[in-house]
Amino acid sequence: MSTPRVLVTDAAKAVIDQLREQHGPLMFHQSGGCCDGSQPMCFALGEFRLGRSDVKLGEIHGCPFYMDKRQFETWEHTQLTVDIKPGRGSSFSLEIPLGLRFLIESRMFDEGELAELSPVEPVDA
Repeated sequence: MSTPRVLVTDAAKAVIDQLREQHGPLMFHQSGGCCDGSQPMCFALGEFRLGRSDVKLGEIHGCPFYMDKRQFETWEHTQLTVDIKPGRGSSFSLEIPLGLRFLIESRMFDEGELAELSPVEPVDA
């Protein structure tokens, strides 16, 4: 079994469930752009247009999680955990009207985990 590249906390799962009930299937994207910083953004599935510069890292709580591949090159040695905190994010993410924001916590993979990582999936755009 391979080591997952992205995880999600129970608190974030509860918010994902709430958003899914309102908006249907969801997706996450984290770009390296200037406007959204490094905050993971939650969209209705298909609402955010993916491109060839994106890769799929995995799924969190039934939602695909994508990242800009340039940003992934910087973070490829880290395991990401999506969490939720009170506060206003600076994006178009679906949790913003709830007074919440998704954020990333990260840790470096150890050598054994690095050896077990699956490759990321390119996006066919």
